[in-house]
Amino acid sequence: MVRRRVTILDVAAEAGVSIASVSAALNERPGVSDATRARILAVAGELGWVPSLRGRSLSGKRAYAVGLVIERPSSVIESDPFFAGFLAGVEVVLSRKGYALVLQLADNRSAAIERYRRLALDHRIDGAFLTDMAQNDARVPMLQDLELPAVAVNPAPNCGVPAVRQDHLPGLEQLMHRLIDLGHRRIAHVAGRRGLIHTRQRVEVWRSAVTEAGLKPGAPVYGDFSTESGSRAADRILAGPGEWPTAVVCANDLMAIGFIARASSLGVDVPGQMSVTGFDGLEIGAYVRPALTTVATSPRALGEAAARLLLGILGGEQLADVDVPATVPLYRESLAAPPAERAVSRRRAHG
Repeated sequence: MVRRRVTILDVAAEAGVSIASVSAALNERPGVSDATRARILAVAGELGWVPSLRGRSLSGKRAYAVGLVIERPSSVIESDPFFAGFLAGVEVVLSRKGYALVLQLADNRSAAIERYRRLALDHRIDGAFLTDMAQNDARVPMLQDLELPAVAVNPAPNCGVPAVRQDHLPGLEQLMHRLIDLGHRRIAHVAGRRGLIHTRQRVEVWRSAVTEAGLKPGAPVYGDFSTESGSRAADRILAGPGEWPTAVVCANDLMAIGFIARASSLGVDVPGQMSVTGFDGLEIGAYVRPALTTVATSPRALGEAAARLLLGILGGEQLADVDVPATVPLYRESLAAPPAERAVSRRRAHG
């Protein structure tokens, strides 16, 4: 038998107070004493009362929901645990405050902008999260025109909306220095999607480290963050003219896993002939073979910080941007000295 939903009428009757007093207590409004508020909350808990988002929306002219449109192919979302971690962090914070997350996917930036616009105009959300930020991101002025509060994740400085950031550069810089210290002199880069801020930042770190070491960086190979694009990048790099790189730095773990799988199928020994590294720190990277060297990010912490910031803004608070701890490298089996350096080390050991 389906149990009848407990309403504020039930709470009022059990607590011996008016419906108005129950409404004020449950919605954290003034009008009741502390003792009465405590009694009402205790009774509501005993009866199992939970808020009705529809009722709250109608009475307070709020949706009690926030939105996120992820601009990635569905195949990437299926296989990329980064967004699962981010969404878990968001949901932990939202659920405590009785908010819901409206999640949608878009294949491209124009489709994402239209989805955000419809969510705002239809009053389905009170605020929004923005991920995969671009320079001069068109979503920002659009949401500002619609007066919809938003929080950006890892945007450019002074992007126009409050932001949460994790500095991606330290972990990648340390990884690049480690490769160069091991003796790698031909280091390729499999980059993410063009136009994104974090894609440009990672390309710049790779290129700067290689150039500062007196080496020629060459041109990055661009992908779309999927394992398939990592596999395609392996075909391009291995079929290219000249000598193979001794190390390949990929912009995320999925592309690195795809690269290793394809290179191995073509007879390339990783890391014997070629080291391969990723970025994100996905748990699955520890279980592939060879275990993936990567840069660890904090998607759950970013999600929690973004949700707290957005809910604070919706509550009328004036809050500063939030920084979470910077990235760090995780060194595993897919990273080794290049073949020539290992041969020199063996000769020295036996000399």
